[in-house]
Amino acid sequence: MTEDSAAQNQEVLSRVVSLLRRADLALQATKEPPLRKLGVSGSLYAVLANLQVTPGLTGAELARVVGVTPQAIAALVSKLSGRGWIERRSHPRHGNVQELHLTDRGRGELAGANRLMADLDGYLQQSLGDENYRQLRRLLGEVVELLPGWSPPDTVAP
Repeated sequence: MTEDSAAQNQEVLSRVVSLLRRADLALQATKEPPLRKLGVSGSLYAVLANLQVTPGLTGAELARVVGVTPQAIAALVSKLSGRGWIERRSHPRHGNVQELHLTDRGRGELAGANRLMADLDGYLQQSLGDENYRQLRRLLGEVVELLPGWSPPDTVAP
């Protein structure tokens, strides 16, 4: 491997898009084991947390905010419903639409997972320092807002 190709390879891994992916993988690897000890996977936590923040989401809405397919959300909802952690209710104006809501039991299970995620977030804040933590939050928020505006080029030459 030449010096130029080694430098190009390093540049690929140091791109923000690569670092975001690596940070996401590190986050998943860090949070998944303690969440699973509580009986909640990262995916189940995402569903529960979103229903806490926005009660009454439909399956399609929940799939969009969690970032999974409708088929995947159906399996997650079925699992959580079977555990008695969420319930389906008819929409007040559209009888054929089912809204999803946390049950008291689901809120109780979510509370432990929320404490765990708050502790992890606190660890990051303490490790980064308050100023860097606030800056990271701001920058990640900007990335979330900017990404939908990107369009891939029509052609990408090899």
